Amino acid sequence: MCQFDLQAEGQSVPCLYFDEPGAINTEATLKRAAIRAAELGINQVVVASASGQTALLAAEIFHDCRLVAVTHSTGFYRPDFQEMPEEVRLRLEEKGVKVLTCQHAFGGVNRAVRKKLGTYELDEIIAYTLRAFGEGMKVAIEVSLMAADAGLLETSRPCLAMGGTEKGVDTAVLLRPVNAQNFFDLRIMEILAKPGFYHEEARKK
Repeated sequence: MCQFDLQAEGQSVPCLYFDEPGAINTEATLKRAAIRAAELGINQVVVASASGQTALLAAEIFHDCRLVAVTHSTGFYRPDFQEMPEEVRLRLEEKGVKVLTCQHAFGGVNRAVRKKLGTYELDEIIAYTLRAFGEGMKVAIEVSLMAADAGLLETSRPCLAMGGTEKGVDTAVLLRPVNAQNFFDLRIMEILAKPGFYHEEARKK
């Protein structure tokens, strides 16, 4: 066993590493992010929420902050279809949650090129690169770009961003948000929760 003393200036920030990705990690991810928000005095939070259920839970956990819920774009699954029911959107807005529906930062017109011409554009290449950290990391970064472009996040202050794998959230990061046109200035400051993908390693054995 290797033993050593670590002598370095810095801070140790706990990160939750989940056994597998998915909605089962939603509550733990939200609570971990809320703890860090309270520790640092962070008062802007963005969360991906297609149906609105994750956003409703987040509204119960986060207090005294600007909470932004970013939905899938209308038509994501089929033309003119919006996954978040209007009654859920109204409930969220009554709780003070800002609900954003717009073009995806890593989708939109460039995705049309892929569907029509069978070739990937730069934004989807960036998305696949971010997926090396997990789908939730890609989503968390994407929704922060969308919210910043909509004027719902201040780029001069850090925010907590959360995304997930298919449903719910399983990834939480503290980041410095930017507008999409300044994407390469975005900085991940802390990773607070993410899947560890231990299940994938177990399958390889």
